[in-house]
Amino acid sequence: MKNFNEILSTLPDSIRKELLQLQKPVIDELEEIRLRCGHNITLNYGSKEKFLSKIVTKVELQQTLNSLIKYSYYAYEEDLAKGFVTISGGHRVGICGKAVISNNVPILIKEISSMNIRFAKEFIGCANSLIPRLIVNNMPVSTLIVSPPGCGKTTFLRDIARILSERGIKVAICDERSEIAGMYNSKPSFNIGCRTDILDGCDKYYGIPMLIRSMSPNVVITDEIGKKSDIEIIDQCISTGVGIITSIHGCNMNDLHSSKIEPLIKSKVFSNIV
Repeated sequence: MKNFNEILSTLPDSIRKELLQLQKPVIDELEEIRLRCGHNITLNYGSKEKFLSKIVTKVELQQTLNSLIKYSYYAYEEDLAKGFVTISGGHRVGICGKAVISNNVPILIKEISSMNIRFAKEFIGCANSLIPRLIVNNMPVSTLIVSPPGCGKTTFLRDIARILSERGIKVAICDERSEIAGMYNSKPSFNIGCRTDILDGCDKYYGIPMLIRSMSPNVVITDEIGKKSDIEIIDQCISTGVGIITSIHGCNMNDLHSSKIEPLIKSKVFSNIV
């Protein structure tokens, strides 16, 4: 309910009024609120989808964005160029519209056409069963979490960070998409432990070496690898004696062997593939 109220308070009255009619079972399972110009509000909860009667307008989309970022376009400039913003509570809002391109790189999205408000959730203890495999001789070993989108990889990584930190292990999070810690006003939105340092919004290629040099972690946690540059930087991390715990989209080992990170799989960088 807290997550729902955090989001509700930022929405225009016309949309908020519709959402206030929802029953508690729907609210408790709510994962996404999708707003598409000219279409009904769509809710995703559990494995279900629900269409509300309210049809979203262009003006309401702009009002929603203005409210979510508190009209601070400068502060969110880089995130908006990537197509998302992270707001109070660690919730992530995906944005679609007309992309403005400069030097073949998107620098802005304007004429907002749709938004996806994704509820960030915390499940304390969801990674407990992995810990016996994750810690060897009182130190974490490198681990890769594999699953399709939307199945809880980030939630799992978040709980791993908490558990390791509470066990006296120094954890560094390279939070490229601001999803693991949900940093807001210099504070994480979730319980990630008292021995955890976060570098927010920085590309892994630059962020992981910065964390190793400046924070001397025992393990680095980051999300969604898959680029060729990730191979190089993970190799560098391992060579310094620092463990890496990360995730990738996929369903099985065949997906990993056909991905760009296959060299990491062949060289058995990861002690665990979950």
